Amino acid sequence: MKYTLFIIVLVLSAILLSCKDQKVQIDIPEPKKSVYAQDSLVLNKEELYDKILGALVGSAIGDAMGASTEMWHRSDIQNKYGYITGLTPAERIQSPEGTWEHNLNAGATTDDTRWKYFMVSYFETYSPGLNAKNFTKFIIDYYKSIASKLGDKEILASPDALDTRLEKVDWIKEWARVALAYQESTEAYLEAQNRFYGGEMSCAGMLYTPMFGLLEPNPEIAYLTAYKHSLFDIGYAKDISGLVASMTQMAMRTANMDSILNTAVFIDPMRYQDSRLVGRLSYNTADATRKYVYLSREIKVSDSVLSKDTIEMIIPDHYNGTKTDWAQQDFVYKLLEEDEKAIAFHAGEIWQILIAGLAFGDGDFEKSIQFIVNYGRDNDTVAAVAGMILGAKDGFNKLPPELCTEVLQVNKEQLGIDLEELASRMVESMMPETETSD
Repeated sequence: MKYTLFIIVLVLSAILLSCKDQKVQIDIPEPKKSVYAQDSLVLNKEELYDKILGALVGSAIGDAMGASTEMWHRSDIQNKYGYITGLTPAERIQSPEGTWEHNLNAGATTDDTRWKYFMVSYFETYSPGLNAKNFTKFIIDYYKSIASKLGDKEILASPDALDTRLEKVDWIKEWARVALAYQESTEAYLEAQNRFYGGEMSCAGMLYTPMFGLLEPNPEIAYLTAYKHSLFDIGYAKDISGLVASMTQMAMRTANMDSILNTAVFIDPMRYQDSRLVGRLSYNTADATRKYVYLSREIKVSDSVLSKDTIEMIIPDHYNGTKTDWAQQDFVYKLLEEDEKAIAFHAGEIWQILIAGLAFGDGDFEKSIQFIVNYGRDNDTVAAVAGMILGAKDGFNKLPPELCTEVLQVNKEQLGIDLEELASRMVESMMPETETSD
């Protein structure tokens, strides 16, 4: 009996031990995320020129429409202009970041357009070697070329000539300080970067990174190239600088606004979404802002019934929409004001207004730009980014003809910026060389 019991215990023990030794052989596969719009964009020369010129002119229109009211509150805009639907004279004092002359004609632009001019020259000089080292060298070389002229004979003979030179130096010196430090050492760069424009999380990269969207073959590569060049950004401003390049590139290939706006959802090569506690701030902001627009569309106001709300609602002069249209727009404006940052050129605020304008306009160039310009704050910068995205989407031939004509003429004749020539130069630098045969 004891022997039988011993055998049973031994068998059971062997079974239990064999169960413990068995290892689970199953391995549930991890998801493999596909690249958003990963195919390379292919356009012929005429299509490419139309898209690039549309982006440059669209950006300049946005810049010019906001130039006269940059940093204003929307109530001040309404008091002076009513609702801005076109170009207004740039009645303002010259400044390094603004216009370089007092009180210019309608159609004049600011640093937002100067940066586009600057970037085309950078592309011509260093493409295909576009990287942080060459970008900082290009900025340093430009700074040295204009700073060296501060002591020339013209200035020594005429103090008035100094004003124009100083504007040019003052415009680039903040950037040159960081660029010089980047070339020196990592420690020097971090010190300079963190005092750039007072240490504010500025929209620095957004002034020029959308240009990479015109240059690169797909949205993710556009993001990465822009990110490498966002040397002046801190924090999630770098992510935003990459995203506006991605959105511009997406606009080169589709007219669908959801696809363009969803770039902020699906393009994340730096894995910001993995961030502890806060996730991806650029996505969170964009998602919340698009919901503001969705909520606004539920507002309906009767044009015939005078309720308390409609009596209190003041529609600006020259506004060409319905009462419902204005109620919806004003609703979004008020929500944007609740999220307002201390400094108007904070990258997060620029990004939020950009998303609101693009979503509210739903692909309509004039509606989007007017929404942005009439909101105020740093409206010329936001409108310049939006104008580039929408201009790349529509192409030059679909932009408002009167706005295009005036902006092209004023920028060429008064500011020395020939946007058509810039587009041609950029196309030539991008197209592969063709072989000729006798």
